[in-house]
Amino acid sequence: MIMIRQRTLAKSIITHFRSIKFESTESTQTNSISPVNSAHLLRVCTILYQQQNSPESRLHSNLNSCDFQLNHEFFLQVCNYFPLSWRPLYRFFKYTQTHPHFVHTTVSFNKMVDVIGKSRNIDLFWEILHEMGRRRLVNDQTFRIALKTLAKARELKKCVEFFHSMNGYGFDYSLQTLNRVVQTLCGCKLVEEAKFVVFKLKDWIKPDVFTYKYLIEGFCDVGDLIEASKVWNLMVDEGFEPDTEAVEKMVETLFKINRYDEAMKLFQAMRSKRMEDLGLSTYRLVINWMCQRGKIAQAHLMFEEMRKRGIAADNLTLGSLLYGLLARGRVNEAYKVFERIEKPDINIYHSLIKGLLRLRRASEATQVFREMISRGCEPIMHTYIMLLQGHLGKRGRKGCDPLVNFDTIFVGGLVKAGKLLEATKYVERTLKSGVEVPRFDYNKFLHYYSNEEGVLMFEEVGKKLREGGLVDLADIFERYGEKMATRDRRRNRVL
Repeated sequence: MIMIRQRTLAKSIITHFRSIKFESTESTQTNSISPVNSAHLLRVCTILYQQQNSPESRLHSNLNSCDFQLNHEFFLQVCNYFPLSWRPLYRFFKYTQTHPHFVHTTVSFNKMVDVIGKSRNIDLFWEILHEMGRRRLVNDQTFRIALKTLAKARELKKCVEFFHSMNGYGFDYSLQTLNRVVQTLCGCKLVEEAKFVVFKLKDWIKPDVFTYKYLIEGFCDVGDLIEASKVWNLMVDEGFEPDTEAVEKMVETLFKINRYDEAMKLFQAMRSKRMEDLGLSTYRLVINWMCQRGKIAQAHLMFEEMRKRGIAADNLTLGSLLYGLLARGRVNEAYKVFERIEKPDINIYHSLIKGLLRLRRASEATQVFREMISRGCEPIMHTYIMLLQGHLGKRGRKGCDPLVNFDTIFVGGLVKAGKLLEATKYVERTLKSGVEVPRFDYNKFLHYYSNEEGVLMFEEVGKKLREGGLVDLADIFERYGEKMATRDRRRNRVL
């Protein structure tokens, strides 16, 4: 009864907050947010959807009959109702133009052009942008929305033309705005488009070290190291010194594509010329990759150098050292390092578990799991997946005892969850000789049981596993059933 009341309370709270959608606004351009009548909002949006192709006089007449209070928050809520459909929203925008006391702001225009851009109506999008320029309602967010939409549509000439057009409306060329636009485009993996804009505007806006840094990071993110190197060389030729973040990004990318020697050369160059710029993040990056490649001695040298310079190691760095030692079979040294850590967190425990599982010490890894819980460190989904793979293998466990046969448990779970087709396919793969069973997906397995029935299932499976002598597996399943199985339980714990 208490659980039902808690769930009802949580549901009512969430429903209440979902009914009120907040829009980020600028205090200098918007009025205070007024409450929106949800019934009026639903009625207006229904009319806009059903009569989006009706004559303007009929649509306006029906909207006027709703007798709603038109304000900025109401307009933003209408935009939220049509996130990908431009026509109802644009018709409503034209309707608001007939109200002399309602004046659009930069926020309302930005919201509208964002919707129009997502619907890929580029002609109307371009027209509204110029309208914003004429009304002098453009800000940096407008530039971001405009360039992101035009770049996705491959309207590169319009990307450059937008800067020139806005300059004609009184918004002067700004390096800060350009950098924000480049950062946005690179974050959306539109780095080629960002580079095109930067170089086409070079005569009007001279790029600085941040412009080049965003481009380098963008090319590294998409895996184009050749272009990243070209931008790097161009930045150096123009007299700019790469900052630490750009160096770290290049080093990390070189590590990822297994060009270890080149990554270390770049790191050593920075270490010899700009030692004072080296911080925890750079050392952590290098130590992590050294440990992954089994270069424990070099990682220890870097670690000692970092400590001598007065840089305190964080748990991510210590976790890398722990995993590196365990991967080389130096278990005793790893435990000594672990004992010296004052406040171990989930990164430390995961490194221990991962290293022990690599050494096929699943029982020890489970003991670390128990200690982790006893110290108040809550496991996450990844913790359970690692442990299940360690005990059962990547493809699941097959045993002669039907009580502990993992295929039986999984297929039964699929059937119970209503996934009959997937269960049938899985059985067919296992029965057909010569057909390799695909890798077992523990994420799906745990997800299918993330409900109230799953709690009972994990308890039952835990008992059966314990009867079969698999105490470690039983503890893992029972713990998942208690703490991680349902969203409602997690939500109630937070409340």
